[in-house]
Formats: sequence, C-alpha cells, structure tokens
Amino acid sequence: MPTSQEIAEIFPTMASRFVPSKAEGLNAVIQFNLSGDNGGLYWLSIADGVCVSGQGQAENPKMTLKANADDWYAVSAGQLNAMQAFMSGKIKIEGDMGMAMKLQTLFAQ
Repeated sequence: MPTSQEIAEIFPTMASRFVPSKAEGLNAVIQFNLSGDNGGLYWLSIADGVCVSGQGQAENPKMTLKANADDWYAVSAGQLNAMQAFMSGKIKIEGDMGMAMKLQTLFAQ
C-alpha cells in the first residue's frame, strides 16, 4: 500500500510529464477525490500549455475523478489499466467525460 506521501507525489509527477502539444486550446481543472487511508483531495490545472498541480478542493473543476488511493496509485504506476479500472467501477468520473478520455493522452509515460 502506498504512503500518503507517495500518493501526493503522483500529481507533481503528472504535471512534470505534461505534453503541452496534446492540450492545445485546453483550459481545465481536474479534481481528484481519492478515498482510503492515504487518500485526499488533489487537482491539476491545465491552461495555456501549462499544467500545475495542487492539493485540496479546486473551484469549478471541469471533471472530477473519484477512486481509492491504492487503485489510482496502481493506475499512475502503470500496474492497472485506467480504462479497465473505469469499466470495473474502480474509477468514477463526474463532469466532462470527454476530458476523462483525453486525460490519458496529456501525459508522457
């Protein structure tokens, strides 16, 4: 089981792997509500070709991803396929489903 610090490090890592060319014209805030012992609230803000991460509740997110922190850690580490996790109910999406589909393409592996 990942520690709360390992969970928190996912989001700055995602921001550092952001591919601006894949997000042309995209301005969005994505909220991550992670449950479980090491869960928490995190967000990514994408605007003008820049991705920034933070902790807490974002204002007016375009999309909210809800998952158990352990499952999201497995997805971010490449141990669990995001689409399979979504189809099996391990990941739930609220808001812009198109944004959820695009999310996978915005970050280099």
